[in-house]
Order: sequence, then structure tokens, then C-alpha cells
Amino acid sequence: MTILVIDDEAQIRRVLKVLLQAQGYRVAEASTGADGLVQAFAAHPDCILLDIGLPDLSGFEVLKSIRRQSSVPIIMLTIRDAEQDKVQALDLGADDYVSKPFGARELLARIRVALRHRAHDPSPRVLQVGPLTMDFDRRWVSRRGEPVHLTPIEYALLQELALNAGRVLTHQHLLQKVWGPHCDDGDAHYLRIYVGHLRKKIEDDPTRPRIILTEPGVGYRMMAPDENAWPPRATSPEGESAGSPDGS
Repeated sequence: MTILVIDDEAQIRRVLKVLLQAQGYRVAEASTGADGLVQAFAAHPDCILLDIGLPDLSGFEVLKSIRRQSSVPIIMLTIRDAEQDKVQALDLGADDYVSKPFGARELLARIRVALRHRAHDPSPRVLQVGPLTMDFDRRWVSRRGEPVHLTPIEYALLQELALNAGRVLTHQHLLQKVWGPHCDDGDAHYLRIYVGHLRKKIEDDPTRPRIILTEPGVGYRMMAPDENAWPPRATSPEGESAGSPDGS
């Protein structure tokens, strides 16, 4: 598979090239937004790593241009505390983001998740995530074999997170999928309440969730089905990470 890296920092491109080639990926490179757009269609990449801060076009402009013609997985490279950039990228169609500086294991895991979503049916009928088993045909959820009783809204929220396991879903995305298109970020308190309800029903310790993870200021991410994809971060109910910056 080919990974396209669009980043103006030569050192980052070199590091990523070594890392990705060691995992068996082919690597294409671009140092500007304009060249990145050319490579996005000439190199036929299976996944794109796209920096937001480019010298000519912004990463958002490149993202929008690619999305008009392609559904290739795109992972944004962002500054760690730029929460609004992360939200904007996801709302514009990015599949995920990784904050700089990032850990190698986390980046590779995010790439694997993005590639799985492209290669497989995005709506599996039975999904296993950690101790949870979700059968979407039967609308049945169990935890370690014991049934989990959910309200309709709790089920809809869990299903949306599960069908996108491993991916960040913004507050706005979840609100509109579960409550309807009239909802916006001003209704985020509903989302926090129901995520809290879900955690009480599916987490071993709701105060340190391991299945539904908070992306502070952005949204929520359900742990990927492959529990070894990356170390799931223990977070407080308010979303403060208990792990190191690279997710370990």
C-alpha cells in the first residue's frame, strides 16, 4: 500500500518515510499543498498524511479539494492544542488526526484503522470491542456475555461510535446523527449526559473509561476492535488524559 505524506518539514518527511517503509508501505512525498494535490491523484495513495500548516495552500484547502473527488483515508497532522483545527478537519471530511509530536505506535495504529475502514464493510453486523459484543441485526448488546439494557438514544449513540470504532467523531457529528440535523454544539450537554450513562453501563470503571475515550474539545472515540492497536488512554469523565502525550 502507498502512503502519501504532505508536509513542508523535510525532517518529518524523512522520519515518516523510514517508519512507514519499515512497515512495508510505499511512500510518496509532497512539500506543498499544490504538489500534494498532484500526488493525491498521480500516486494513487491508499492513505494520506496531511499537515495543516503548508506554505502555499492550507491543509484544509487541500483536504476540501481531495474530498471533492476522492474518499481516500486522510489523517491530519495537527499542533497538539489546536482543538478548533481538529474539529474543522474532521467536519471537512478527514478520517482522523494525529497531534505533533506523535508517537510511532499511535500513528501506525491510526493508519491501520483508516485502511480497515476503507477495505471493509463500514457497517459490520456483529462487532466485538473489548468486553462488548454488539449485534446490530438483533439490536443486542452484551458485556462479557451479560446483556446490557440501553435506552433508544443510548443504543443509537453506542452504535454510531461502534461503527466508527477507532475514529474520532466530533460533538456536532454525534449530535446530528443521534438527535437530528437541528442540533449543534450548543446542545453538547445532552451528549455529555448520555456518554456518562453509557460509561456507567459498559465500563469497568466509569471514572477512568477505557472503551469510550474523550478527545478534549473535539468529541469522542470508541476503542478500536483490535485492543492492541494502541494503548487505550484512561481518561477522566471530563476528558483529561491520564497517559503520556504519545498515548502510552
